[in-house]
Amino acid sequence: MDVKQLTALAASTADRDPLVGLSSVAQLRTEMERIEAVLVRRARNSGTTWPQIAAVMGVSKQAVHKKHGGRRLLGDRS
Repeated sequence: MDVKQLTALAASTADRDPLVGLSSVAQLRTEMERIEAVLVRRARNSGTTWPQIAAVMGVSKQAVHKKHGGRRLLGDRS
């Protein structure tokens, strides 16, 4: 999904129909999770530490590691 599509999706959260807005929120959440995983993987591949990643995300090292740390062990490289 590109920036234009994300912008349109974000704008649709203000739709008068709350179900349209909720659908947009769910789609945005899915896309943001995917983007987060990609950026964490890029950061780790470039040598960024878990504490550094956690600090910029505003979470604990344990939280970010729990969410993103085990993916390679499970063979998930997405």
